[in-house]
Formats: sequence, C-alpha cells, structure tokens
Amino acid sequence: SSASPPSLAGFVVGHAGLYQALAMFAVAYFIIGMTVLSVCAIATNGALDAGGAYYMISRALGPEFGGSIGIMFFLANVCGSALYVLGLVEAVVDSFGIPPGQKAGTGVHILPQSYWYELLYGTVLLALCLLVCLVGASIYAKATFLIFLIVVGVLGTILVSFFATRPIGVPIRLPHFNGSETENGSFTGFSLATLRDNLGGGYGVDYTTGQMMSFSSVFAVMFNGCTGIMAGSNMSGDLKRPSYSIPRGTISAVLFTYLVYNLLAILMCATCNRTLLQKDYGFLRDISIFPPLVTVGIYAATLSAAMSNLIGASRILYAVARDDLFGRALALAKKTSASGNPVMAVILSWLVVQLVLFSGKLNTIAGVVTTFFLLVYATVNLACLALEWASAPNFRPTFRYFTWHTCLLGIAGCCVMMFLISPVSASASLGFLLLLLLALHYLSPSSTWGYISQALIFHQVRKYLLMLDVRKDHVKFWRPQMLLMVQNPRGSARLIDFVNDLKKSGLYVLGHVELQDLDMLPSDPLQPQQDSWLSLVDKLNVKAFVSLTLAPSVRHGVRQLLFTSGLGGMRPNTLVLGFYDDTVPQDGLARHPAFVSAREEVPLGFPPLRAPADPKLLSAREYVGIVADALKMLRNVLLARQLESLDKAWELRRAASPPPAIHVWPVNLLRPDSARYADTCSLFLLQMACVLNMARAWRRARLRLFLCVEAGAMPHAQEEKLRQLLKDLRIQAQIQLVPWDAVTRLHWQTRRGPPGGPAPAGAVKEEEEEGAVNFPANATQVSDEYVCAANKLVLEQSPAPAVRFLYLPRPPADTSLYPLYLHQLELLTRGLGPTVLVHGVSAVTSTQL
Repeated sequence: SSASPPSLAGFVVGHAGLYQALAMFAVAYFIIGMTVLSVCAIATNGALDAGGAYYMISRALGPEFGGSIGIMFFLANVCGSALYVLGLVEAVVDSFGIPPGQKAGTGVHILPQSYWYELLYGTVLLALCLLVCLVGASIYAKATFLIFLIVVGVLGTILVSFFATRPIGVPIRLPHFNGSETENGSFTGFSLATLRDNLGGGYGVDYTTGQMMSFSSVFAVMFNGCTGIMAGSNMSGDLKRPSYSIPRGTISAVLFTYLVYNLLAILMCATCNRTLLQKDYGFLRDISIFPPLVTVGIYAATLSAAMSNLIGASRILYAVARDDLFGRALALAKKTSASGNPVMAVILSWLVVQLVLFSGKLNTIAGVVTTFFLLVYATVNLACLALEWASAPNFRPTFRYFTWHTCLLGIAGCCVMMFLISPVSASASLGFLLLLLLALHYLSPSSTWGYISQALIFHQVRKYLLMLDVRKDHVKFWRPQMLLMVQNPRGSARLIDFVNDLKKSGLYVLGHVELQDLDMLPSDPLQPQQDSWLSLVDKLNVKAFVSLTLAPSVRHGVRQLLFTSGLGGMRPNTLVLGFYDDTVPQDGLARHPAFVSAREEVPLGFPPLRAPADPKLLSAREYVGIVADALKMLRNVLLARQLESLDKAWELRRAASPPPAIHVWPVNLLRPDSARYADTCSLFLLQMACVLNMARAWRRARLRLFLCVEAGAMPHAQEEKLRQLLKDLRIQAQIQLVPWDAVTRLHWQTRRGPPGGPAPAGAVKEEEEEGAVNFPANATQVSDEYVCAANKLVLEQSPAPAVRFLYLPRPPADTSLYPLYLHQLELLTRGLGPTVLVHGVSAVTSTQL
C-alpha cells in the first residue's frame, strides 16, 4: 500500500523529528481512515464496476462531478506513477551511479549520472511496468503479491537489524556543485541521547533537490507514500467480489502500513543520529544485516507502487472513456484485448507518465500529486455524505461503521491539508476542477445513473414545505400563485410565456383536463403525455409545474385541479383562463423562437388544433361556471383575451420613445353606477399590473392608470386621492383623466326603461356592497349599446398599449344569465388587442413596513 516504508519513514523522521513525524502519520491516516470508511460504505452498497473511486463518485454525484474527478484522479495516478519511477531511478543511481566528480566508474558504480541518463533509466523502468500491465490484471496481481512477500521479508530483516547491528559510523558522500563532500553519520544502537536529539524538528536542505524542507513539503512527500489505499478500489472492475474484497483489503492495508510507519519511526529515532537520517535516505542498507536484501526491497516496493498507479490510471481512463462523458476525445481508450484488458488505456496512460518524467526530481511534482489525491479523497467523502444525507431507502450499505460525521471530518481534513501543503496547488486544482465541472455540465450527455442532487433537493424541499405554515401567511408577503388552464399548448405558447412574467417568483402550474373515463381505459392516458408537457416547459424556459387530470367535463377537471394542485403552503391562489370566443386557434408553438431555432422538428406529442368547424369541448355556460366556481373557492380569476397576438419581443424592442405602455382600468365598466377605485378587486388589478411591470422583460414599460370622471364630480380631488393611494402602495403610474359622461348617459337611459323589465328589488342594496362579495343582479340592465360605447372609450386611448388590464365583474347569481354575461365581456374587450380581465377576492396590497 505504500512505496518503500523504511526509506520514507527515515526521510520524514530525519527532517520532522519523532513528535512531528507521529503527528504527520496520525493526520495522514486520519484523513485516509475517514476516506476508507466512505469507500467501504459506497463499495458495499451495490455492484461496482471498473474505475474505483471514479465509478463511486460518478454514480453518486452524477456525471459532472464524476467526470471531473475522474480526470483529476487519472492525472494524480499518472503523476504518482512518475513520482515512484523517479524515486526508483534515484535509488538505483544512488546504489550504482558513478559518484559526482569521477569520470569512470569503479566496482558496482558504473551508471553515468545526468538528466538525460536518468530519464533513460526511468523510461526503461516504466517500460517494464507497461509490459506487466499490458499482459493483464492477473499477472499484475501475481507480481504485486510476490513483491509484497519480498517487502515483508525486508521489513523483518530491518527490524532484526535495529537490534542485531552494533554501533557504527556511516560515511556519507554528498553531491556538490564542484564535486562532492563527505560527512559522517552514526548508527548508535538504542540510545536515550539519540532519541532526545531526534524528538524535535530539524528541517534541513533536501540533498536531492537542494530545496529547504518544511512541514508542508515533508508532509506532501510522505502523503504520497500513503495513497496506495485506493489501489484496490481502482481494480474494482477486475475483482471477482469487489464489495467483499475492497473493505477488507483496504482496511487491512491502512492498519498494517500505519503500524509499520510508526514502529520504524520510533526505532530510527532511537538508533540513528540526525545527520544519518537527513543526509542519507538509503542508510538502511548500511545498518542491515543483509544489505542487498534492503536494496531489493526498496526497488520492489517502489516498482510495485509505480505499477499500481499506472494500472490504476488506465482503469480510471477506461471507465471515463466507456461512459462517453468526453465524447470522441477518449474513444480510443475504450478498446480492449480479447481477455477484456483495456490495452489502449494502458498505452495512453504510459504515454502521459512518460511525459511527466521529463519534469525531473520527484519532489517537484509531489505537491501537485498530493493535492490531487486529497481532492479526490474529499470528493469520495462528499459522495458518501450526500448519499447519507439524502436518506434514500436504497442506500443501505452492508458496511455500517461510518456516519455523516466521519464523512464531514474526512472532507474538512482533506481541504485543510490541501491548503497547508500548497495554497497555490490547492487553488489551481480547485480552479481546474471548476472548469471541468462547467465543461461537463454544458457538453456531456445526460446520464441514466440517477442524480444525488435530486435526492438532496427532495429531502430539503419536503423539510421546508412542512415548515411553510399557511396559518402564518401575511399580506405583506403575498405573491401570485398561478394555475393556467391550457387546452392545447399549440395555441397557447405566448399566453404561457405571459403568465410566467406575472407569477413574480410564485408558484406556476400548467393545468390540463383530459375528457376521458378511466373505467373505459386499459391504463392511465396521462402518463405518456407527461414527458411532452415537461419538454414544453423546458423549451419555453418557463418556471412551471405540470398538473394533468382526467374528468368527465372540463368544469369538473378544473375543480379537481383547484382543490388538489400544489402542496402545503404552495397552492394556486389565482386561476388563469383563455377567453371564450369564436376566434380560430393558431399554432403559435410551431412559430415560437424556441422551436423555430431548434434543429429537429417539434417533437412534442400534442394533437393538432381544433378546426373551425369542430365543436368546442365546453359550452359558454360551463365556461362562466368555472369562473364562478373559482370565486366561490376564494381564488382570484384572470381571463386573457388575444394574448397570442402579443409579440412581447417586438413590443419591448421598440424605440425607447415612447416606451411600451400597460393600460390599467381599475373600474368596473359594466357597473358604472357603483364604480370605485379602492375595492379589493381594483387593488388586486393594480397589483397584477404592477407585478407585470416589475418583471425583467417589462421594466421599460410604463403604467397608465385611467380615471373615469363625470362632469361636476370634482375630478382633481379624485385624481389627488388616487395619486395618494398609488404613493402609499409604492406603484409608479401615470394617471389619465377620462371623461365618460357620454358613456354613462347611455346606461342611465337604459335604466329608465330596461328591456329586461324593472330593476330587481335588491339591486340598490347590492350596489352598496363591496364588489368583491357582490353577485350583481343588474347584469341585464347594461345594454349592448352602453358596452360598445365603453369598449370604444377604452380603444380610443392612444397610443395603443402592449397589454390592457380591465376589471372583471362577478358572474351573475342566476345561471341563466351566464351567456349574456359572457356576451357583454366579449363586447367590452372586442378589438382591444391583448387584454387581461381581472377579478380579485383576496387582499394583496400592504402599506405596512
């Protein structure tokens, strides 16, 4: 699980001293231990495939995180392999290299030393690793088992040597810029004085690089010797029972190496002086009872680590390539041999390692490799933490010795050590990870692995929905929550977009009623339609939910949706309907920019629009009944007419002068005898116009508020009163006085002799009540002539606005008058262009802080 524990322990103890060395091992293995617990938990929660940590992260956190960490883990293993090869070259040159200053070798010192020669030795050793990895995982497993036996034998010999070897002086030849110099180190045997001298830190210059060592640089080199814990999980695709083997093998490796490191550190501090530990990393050969075996053990352990990282890198690259996250860029790495060995991934990994070898000394890249490994470990812990916090029933690993606390500690430990080792490398690594995340988010295909983000969002949304208490609602924080009924989206694309601007961060539900009987059907017909509706929401880029229902009639279906749509404190408070008239529906979906710019045909499974000769799905009486039902259920109602003719993009792109206008008529034009501006409905109408004006796309538009005045009624006093109301409500609007004596005269003439007979007895009393609770019985008393005059009055106000907001009176209590009520609404809004009729039943404006 580590590269040459004895020589690494000597390097750490020589510079850091016993106390700091033990602290380094404790911190490193604490981080590794927390990560191992997370690895074991994920590994025992289902079938593992090739890729180890990459496979775990990608299946838990999704393709963006998985692909990003996969590439970084691949690079970490590649750099780690190069690191071990360079370390092995250093050990070989130390043993067999011609000493600096000598031109010819003597005895076993026959290898020339220079940058290019050392690169050549590294290339040869890497080629040996390549051959083993190309043959396959089985030969690699046999080779590593043989190396394990050799390393255990060497460790046994070294432990015996500490007790059996007598005190000796060890001459140390140090390289120097003009030759070499010699110092003397000492193996004192067990000595209390030696132990005392080695307790504290004594950081010096690393004789292989000439750099001054510090806690962070020593920890970086030491931590690389501990990264072999992932070697087993990287081979997950080659193991017969990965969920059985990975926990047992990984935990055993961690405990074994931790004990060995600590034991060696204590023995070295008690027997070797600081000079020997700092100036000669190969001192164990000099004190061993059988020196050649130590050399063989160091070579074998380092070669094993280099092979482990190379084969691990190839398996990660193969897994990333097989998942097609990077498209054709990694297509070559998917090719395997007949036995299933990913030979092209091995060759590509070998090529990248060969490139890294050009960097030279091993400590140059140790910091970057350590940062990458720490980032990968942090993400493994994050994956386990996310799975634990999501509380999904299917996350039930057989390994239970972990909690979210261990995951969190692992993440914190990794992040802290990353920045302690090298703030620059840590920042660069995080920046690189962020770039990969963004690239994969926008470029990678969608996966079928399941997204942990969805599970976490569900968990949090459920929690917050339970906290959203309707009993604590206050008018200050009121927002529109829309239910828009859509018969066929092909004829309602612009209306859907318009209502999206009206919702002001509130709930928005697209409702649809399918007129069928489930008893007569073999299965639910709404399920296949759901995807089409969700695709529509995505394409139109509206923030809406979809709610579909089956009902025997449209009215029953709307009732169902009004009763059942939403959840907890998020329920629709406003019903939006298209207008009921004889206009032939036009397919606005096919001409919508979201579909015109798409390469493919409109792939949505919506039926063609109703032909002019076809009967409608609901009658005029049923349509008005839906409005009446909504008002009985204390829902606000909006009726949208000719919104499909609203070209929002054109209106808002027009020249700045004059800016597009929104005309607001907060008076009940169908009841001129009780017209007021401050009732609940008028204030709701003002609020909706203001909400539209607050939407980003409509901010350039100007609100124009029309005040209908009669001669002798002190218009300026009315205007001032209305202006004060707008000021109190913080609504910016231009007030325009509109004389309407000529219009109201028609109404009073009609009332003297109404064609429908005398006025009902309760009419006067009803007129005195507030419009929000009044069922006007005098609907018959407004003549068509008057309504047409009111329509003309609205139409004459120029310039023509982008949209108009008009007051919607309540439907009459007498259902037989529904067709007449709808006829008068049609006359009132005829030819006005995009118009919204509004009736509000709830208080929505506040003057309080």
